[in-house]
Amino acid sequence: MSLSLRQLRYFVAAAETGQVSRAAIELNISQSAVTGAIKQLELQLGMPLFDRHPNGVTLTFEGSRFLQHARNIVASVDEALRLKSVAAHNVSGVIRVGVTYTVAGYFLPQHYARFARSYPGVKIELSEAQRPEIEDKLLDGKLDIAVILTANIENRVALEHETLIRSRRRLWLPFDHPLTRAPEVHLEDIAPEPYVQLTVDEAHQTTEKYWEQSPYRPNIILRTSSVEAVRSMVANGTGITVLSDMVYRPWSLEGQRIETRTVDDPVPPMDVGLAWNRTADLSPAARAFHDFLSQTFSGGGMRTNG
Repeated sequence: MSLSLRQLRYFVAAAETGQVSRAAIELNISQSAVTGAIKQLELQLGMPLFDRHPNGVTLTFEGSRFLQHARNIVASVDEALRLKSVAAHNVSGVIRVGVTYTVAGYFLPQHYARFARSYPGVKIELSEAQRPEIEDKLLDGKLDIAVILTANIENRVALEHETLIRSRRRLWLPFDHPLTRAPEVHLEDIAPEPYVQLTVDEAHQTTEKYWEQSPYRPNIILRTSSVEAVRSMVANGTGITVLSDMVYRPWSLEGQRIETRTVDDPVPPMDVGLAWNRTADLSPAARAFHDFLSQTFSGGGMRTNG
């Protein structure tokens, strides 16, 4: 079996956009090229990576597991290609980087390690805090750049930001839950079920927004800042929840299975990206950090100016 980097890039783009057509636009290639590459990849792996729907594609369980491997491979190749340029520029300095809880635990570590290997002359000072504090420190010059949930940013006038990934939010349930066998799952189906609400990184505010756009409300039995508590309660059948693929793991700490289903109602993805002070000049080290992460995700970041 011989997988190509092209196949992996096309697969990652389709997974992150949720639509083959959008992936083709971002990659500046034909839709048929993306479709063909993904089908070939599925044949080589011997498993379906996507469920196809009229409005796009969603990752299967196998596809969710393979996505992280594909991202790691693509990032490693990109890192290798940058090494010569890095040595030539000899970038050095200190970067003060703010991160939120979810970013620190589920997104940044592997990319931090790769950046450190590529830029040995750059020292990163990480600071974990809640989003409002990070925004204040970016404006006060106490932080150079931040990796946060970009959809939550409040000061969009003074802060510039770039989204790196969009992690789809899906329903988490125990393996034997009746909704795992339902042909479709809507908020109406979720509402009567006992619901475990994650509160960290303003997850409860995001949840409230999309529920308020429906006539239904979740039956919340517990609010907690612990992702592992949510995972355990879902796995043992105490409740269900809607969280992003980025924090999803198929097993609880107790070794119990967790399944996922796509919610067939508008539920926004979790956007993770960079933020910095619009009026500040990024140092060479901070610019290298920005460019490293932007390029790691195939230049797919979305720069927004307001």
